[in-house]
Amino acid sequence: QVQLVESGGGLVQPGGSLRLSCAASGFTLEYYAVGWFRQAPGKEREGVSCIGSSGDVTYWPDSVKGRFTISRDGAKNTVYLQMNSLKPEDTSIYYCAADVIPCSLRMTYWGQGTQVTVSS
Repeated sequence: QVQLVESGGGLVQPGGSLRLSCAASGFTLEYYAVGWFRQAPGKEREGVSCIGSSGDVTYWPDSVKGRFTISRDGAKNTVYLQMNSLKPEDTSIYYCAADVIPCSLRMTYWGQGTQVTVSS
């Protein structure tokens, strides 16, 4: 059974850090592009970062560049999103997704999401 499970979300103060994990089962994640997306209440889902099967990385909103880092651990079949210097506007449900196609909202496999709340 193909499955993606996110973890690592929570409540953090502004300026704090979190590391999100996206663990896969039923398939080998390193052969897929994996993206992190987020959706805040009342807003559309947006892409945050992507790591391709070749290891190339992309960050989309200018607001996360320099603060977020995506990485992959093949041995653990997991992709991570390290988030530093968190801001209240980063508050969202974060989802990971995987597919053989480049990262987009049309990716096939999605996790259930993990809530990230940045608040004092």
